[in-house]
Amino acid sequence: QVQLVESGGGLVQAGGSLRLSCAASGGTVRTYAMAWFRQAPGKGREFVATISASGGGADYADFVKGRFTISRDNAKNIMSLQMNSLKSEDTAVYYCAAGRLTIQIWRYWGQGTQVTVSS
Repeated sequence: QVQLVESGGGLVQAGGSLRLSCAASGGTVRTYAMAWFRQAPGKGREFVATISASGGGADYADFVKGRFTISRDNAKNIMSLQMNSLKSEDTAVYYCAAGRLTIQIWRYWGQGTQVTVSS
């Protein structure tokens, strides 16, 4: 059973940066693709970025391309999301996920970390 724990959220001004981390334990997470999702108040969960098991491939939602970078360190079982040029509309709870079944359905989820961007 894989456990995922996010960290790094907080309050930042628009235009600023944050780096989220997702620490994985309890399984062979390095064999899984992983992803970040987010959910803003009153909205559904939306895909942000995904990275392959090896870390060699990544894909992003259009609204974060050029601003966010996903990465992973399989030796440390950590996935990260570097978020630059943050906008108020990036305010959301960010979740990490592992073990893709479909783009929206994943085996394992973290509890989430709050990101608040003030304008």
